[in-house]
Amino acid sequence: MTKHDEEDLLILNSLRENAKISLRDLAKKTGISFVTVMKRIKKLEKEEIIKQYTTLMNYEQLGYDIHVLIQMRVSNGKLFEVENTIAKTPNVYAVYDVTGDFDVVVLARFKTTRQLDIFVKKMQQMDFVERTSTRFILNTIKEESMQA
Repeated sequence: MTKHDEEDLLILNSLRENAKISLRDLAKKTGISFVTVMKRIKKLEKEEIIKQYTTLMNYEQLGYDIHVLIQMRVSNGKLFEVENTIAKTPNVYAVYDVTGDFDVVVLARFKTTRQLDIFVKKMQQMDFVERTSTRFILNTIKEESMQA
């Protein structure tokens, strides 16, 4: 693991706030030379510290009003198989291995309760899925990438 200094963190946090910022503006904002910013970003991309540049969307404005957290218990050591299948579903945006009473946590968004119902029933019919528990997320207080 490569050590990252204050300049790397300044660059990363500035990109987190605005991934579309020009290199020239990023250099100005951070007080780091243009060439240094360019080289450090290339290095951070090569090390996969920067994995991709993306857009934070308002899903409710797009009609995805139903936001859920689904917990699953999976049997017979088929955890990765089940997780990989679920991860391919377009409405799913996160799949986590967890400790505790359940093995998997899935975060997903749906436009209708009917879509959610179909998804949950398909999950429950999957081989090795023993149990699910679905929780509606009523309000999002904070949802963003954290500062480096």
